[in-house]
Amino acid sequence: MPNYAYTVRDATGQVMQGTSEAENETILRRRLSEQGFDVSEIKQTKARAKSAASGLGRVKLNDLAIFCRQFSTMIDAGVSLVRCLEVLGEQTTNPKLKRIIADIQSEVEAGQTLSRALQKYPNVFNSLFIGLIRAGEVGGVLEESLQRLSQFLESDQKLRRKVKSAMTYPTIIAVVAVAIVLLLVTFILPKFMTLFKDLGVDEFPAPTQILMGFSNFLLQQWYYMLAFVILFVIAFRIFIRTRVGTRIYDRIKLQAPVFGKLNHKVALARFSRTLGTLLESGVPILQALETVAGAVANQIIGDAILEARARIREGDKIGEPLQKSKIFPPMVVQMISIGEESGSLDPMLSKIADFYEAEVDAALESLTAAIEPVMIICLGGAVGFIVISMFLPLVAVVNKLTEAGGG
Repeated sequence: MPNYAYTVRDATGQVMQGTSEAENETILRRRLSEQGFDVSEIKQTKARAKSAASGLGRVKLNDLAIFCRQFSTMIDAGVSLVRCLEVLGEQTTNPKLKRIIADIQSEVEAGQTLSRALQKYPNVFNSLFIGLIRAGEVGGVLEESLQRLSQFLESDQKLRRKVKSAMTYPTIIAVVAVAIVLLLVTFILPKFMTLFKDLGVDEFPAPTQILMGFSNFLLQQWYYMLAFVILFVIAFRIFIRTRVGTRIYDRIKLQAPVFGKLNHKVALARFSRTLGTLLESGVPILQALETVAGAVANQIIGDAILEARARIREGDKIGEPLQKSKIFPPMVVQMISIGEESGSLDPMLSKIADFYEAEVDAALESLTAAIEPVMIICLGGAVGFIVISMFLPLVAVVNKLTEAGGG
C-alpha cells in the first residue's frame, strides 16, 4: 500500500503534518476530511526498501492462494502459528515468498501479530488480504478467514485467466498480420519495384505509389516511427499516473466501445466478490468499503464507493448513493438494498458476483467470436491491397508488350 505525507489544518486552524498508508490519494483525502481536517497537501512518498526479499521476482496470485489454503488447513488442524509459517516457508517454491515468510515468522516469534507482520509487504499482501487476516485474528477464526481468502484469490485468478486467454488468440492474429504486412512491404515489394524499373515502367498507379511511399518510409525512416512509439508509450504512462490522467483513463475504460461493457462487468464482479468476502469475515462495512474502493482498480467506481461510504457514515443506507452514482445497474442496487434490509447482504453480494462472472464469460465468448472474423477480414483486405498494388504495374507492362507485338 502506498505511503503518503500530508499537511492538514484542524478546527482551530493549527497546521499539522503526518504520514499515512492508503490505497490512493483520494481515499486518504476523504478519510482526513471525515476526521474534521482541512487537507492542504498530500504527496506520495518513495517506498522504502522492506527487506532483502525485494528484487527476487514477484509473487503470483496462485502462490498466495496455495499459501492461504495450506495455512488454513494447518491452523484448523491445531498447528501453532509459528510452526505453520515454518512449514510454509520450507514448502513454497517461490524464492521471494520464501524469504517473506521467513521474515514474517521472525516477526511473529518476536510477539508481533500476523496482520501487522504482513503489512511490511504491501506489494504482496494488499489491504484486502491484511483486513481479512486482522478480522480473523480479532474474531478467533483465522482458519476461516484464510479459507475465504484462498477462495477469493482463486476466483479472482480464474476471472483474470479467462480475460487473458480470451485476448490471447486475437493478439496472436494481430501480431501475425503485422508481421505478414511488414514482410510484404519491406522485402517483397522492393524486389517487384526493381523488376518494374528494369522493364522500363516509369509511371505507377495510385495504389502502387501509396504502397511505395509507405515502404520507403519503413525502410529509410523507420527510426522516426520507433521514436514516436517510444515517446507515446512514455507520455501515456506518465499521464495515467497523474490524478487527472487516471480518472480520464478509467472513464475511457468504462465507456470504450465493445470493451467498456466488459471492463464494467469485471469491475462489478470484483466489487461484489470483494465486499461480500470482507463482510462475511466480520470486517466493519466502513472499513470494507474503503478497502473495496481501492480493490476495484478503477477510480470512477472507487469514488462512487467512497461516496456511498460517506453517506453510510452519516446514517444512510448503501443502496441510495450507489443508485445516484449511475455506475451501478438497477439490479445490483436493488439486490444490495434487499440484502441490507433482510440482513443477508453477504450472500446477496455473492449472488451478484456469480451473476457478473457468468456475464463476463458470455461477453468474452461473444467478443472472441466477433473479433476473429473481423481481424481475418482486415488481414485479407490489407494483403489483398498489397497484392493488387504490386500486380497493377505488371498488367501495364503486359499491355505494352501486347501492343508492341501487335504493331
